[in-house]
Amino acid sequence: MPILPEIEAARPQLETIFRDLHAHPEIGFQEQRTAGIVADKLREWGFDEVHEGVAKTGVVGILKGRGPGNRRVGLRADMDALPIQETSGLDYASQNSGRMHACGHDGHTTMLLGAAKYLAASRNFDGTAVFIFQPAEEGLGGARGMIAEGLFKRFPVDEVYGMHNQPDGRPNRATICKGPAMAGASFFDITVTGKGSHAAMPQQSRDALVVAAALVGQFQTILGRNLPALERGVLSVTQIHAGSAYNVVPETAALAGTIRFFTPEARDLMQTRMREICAGFATGFGVQIDVEFREIFDVLLNDAALSDEWMAAAADVVGTDGVTDDVQPFTGSEDFADMLQVVPGAYGNLGHAGTVPLHNPGFVLDPEILPVGASIYARLVERRLPLEAA
Repeated sequence: MPILPEIEAARPQLETIFRDLHAHPEIGFQEQRTAGIVADKLREWGFDEVHEGVAKTGVVGILKGRGPGNRRVGLRADMDALPIQETSGLDYASQNSGRMHACGHDGHTTMLLGAAKYLAASRNFDGTAVFIFQPAEEGLGGARGMIAEGLFKRFPVDEVYGMHNQPDGRPNRATICKGPAMAGASFFDITVTGKGSHAAMPQQSRDALVVAAALVGQFQTILGRNLPALERGVLSVTQIHAGSAYNVVPETAALAGTIRFFTPEARDLMQTRMREICAGFATGFGVQIDVEFREIFDVLLNDAALSDEWMAAAADVVGTDGVTDDVQPFTGSEDFADMLQVVPGAYGNLGHAGTVPLHNPGFVLDPEILPVGASIYARLVERRLPLEAA
């Protein structure tokens, strides 16, 4: 079964929606325009219920099938953009300065809307489909916000599915990793407080910048000398800030960055060793070092059986040769993981012709992916809530 004919017929409308969303990106918890478009479309297509303002800008649509079954399947798409200045050169490039859909969430939203339009017209399923349009995926806690506001208590589901575009130059290749599929993530902030001085007399200082620079290198020994060789982990210092003049040894220096992990044990080990190294440097250099960790993403755990269901739905659209679970876990993070901590489900990737990486100012999502992803979402509902079982 290729792209569903009804979704193929809706391709021009889906591309119009996609281009509009791409041209008007909104960052996390500010997706008022995007959420309004989503809610209006769901109402236009005859959804049974449309709920707005879930975690500020989230939207949930409820669609009942033709059968009276009580099983419920959730489908989720993210809506937020990134604080990036677009350089793609597209004729529908961002009109909002410093904002860009550099991760393809505009495409994810459009794909889920495509499935919504098709299923609302056919209702060819037995039970209820719950469409979740989530705000603030990019590290701002949108999934946790929706869950905290009772997402799965107000709109319970038996299982939930998500999907991400993959700019790998391999169109219509659907991949999924069973079990731990994407890393958990902590962000860290470290402040070194020493003693400032004139730069011509550094002996009078306790140089916070020298300490901060040394910490960057020492942190990397954690991966090579503390983390077990077969345990995956990433530790990246991504910011260092210190000083404001050419002739002043700065009194303070700040470091920030992220760690990525696939087990709580790896997370705890990296955090513990970072604290211990900082404590040792504080003693050795006579400075104060404050360390703060923030838990941002859980490890994304794909249910094995439901991963098979995601693959089966994808195979209906792209063919069995276009589907594989022979992929490695990914050290990037995704807050759909928080939903999978509450409800079992699966999260896969769909390749497209673009090759510029995600989060790059020149990223371009190939719109050919839109009806493909929409069809996979639709087939998930039809497969998991088969009408013939009514």
